[in-house]
Amino acid sequence: SCHNANLKMAAARVFVIGVGMTKVNCAIKNSGIFLKYSSKESYFSDTFVLFFSLGLSGIPIINVNNNCSTGSTALFMARQLIQGGLADCVLALGFEKMERGSLSSKYMDRTNPMEKHMEAMINRYGMAAAPAAPQMFGNAGREHMEKYGTKPEHFAKIAWKNHKHSTNNPYSQFWDEYSLEQVINSRKVFELLTLLQCCPKSDGAGAAVLVSEKFVRRNGLEKKAVEIIAQEMVTDLTSTFEENRCMKMVGYDMTRLASQRCFDASGLKPTDVDVIELHDCFYANELITYETLGLCPEGKAGELIDRGDNTYGGKWVINPSGGLISKGHPLGATGTVYQTHLMVDQAALKG
Repeated sequence: SCHNANLKMAAARVFVIGVGMTKVNCAIKNSGIFLKYSSKESYFSDTFVLFFSLGLSGIPIINVNNNCSTGSTALFMARQLIQGGLADCVLALGFEKMERGSLSSKYMDRTNPMEKHMEAMINRYGMAAAPAAPQMFGNAGREHMEKYGTKPEHFAKIAWKNHKHSTNNPYSQFWDEYSLEQVINSRKVFELLTLLQCCPKSDGAGAAVLVSEKFVRRNGLEKKAVEIIAQEMVTDLTSTFEENRCMKMVGYDMTRLASQRCFDASGLKPTDVDVIELHDCFYANELITYETLGLCPEGKAGELIDRGDNTYGGKWVINPSGGLISKGHPLGATGTVYQTHLMVDQAALKG
């Protein structure tokens, strides 16, 4: 028998020592190391072509396909391998080359993985002649307005802010700054959702090199290593589907649970944070995420926006990259791979 089975082992520390965006080999160049273990998502054949071109062979490669959270999942798995002592150095890599037009189902001979989400939305607002994703998030914003009195201007201010932020990001897909009126009056996509409040179709790549504390010390990388102190992954809850609420259908409760766990694990609270990169595929997602991250009480996101607490001079700078709305959203690369790059850069600036 094991007498110490009730003792909880401290998790191994995990650090990011190299990051790259768009050009995948930036991460390898910046880290100055040879990768001994690799984690990769997206297309199977492309993976091997890529790694062979880098002179790497005979190593484990894990392909991940998890929609918009593909990059996040790759990073999550890479960190677990290091925490579990199975690897000292892991590459999490994501890339995407997208087709033209709105996202649509590729397979008609099987159940659509979004079937239960769409059912919850239809039970609340029905189905309109518009792309599914804008409807899902547009209806979440619509529900927030009906329940809490949020105004269309609050959502427009998010897109205005993110387009303004992107002018300082050399990696951003767009560098154009727009007035609030231009955001509101741009081409309508669904209900109050306009073109400048939606993320674009994007191509791109991102990579992050994760290593153990032992690897950092062995290679004298203390000055460039940035620690991941907490990371959580949560899937849909029963409330996502059973309450017919569009905010919950797009992940309100799921995100709130993940953020609570993350703050608990790190010992921090929202007011300890300075900079936030979050998933703003459409205007409503950023607004409701303010609440699920605990930046304000439920229903008070509009007040947070009016105070300017989501940009420079406020409590937080949220999506200084320009967010998905302006930076772009290459699905496989977005997630935590792109956001890790941006947060590592912020940490380096802060010292």
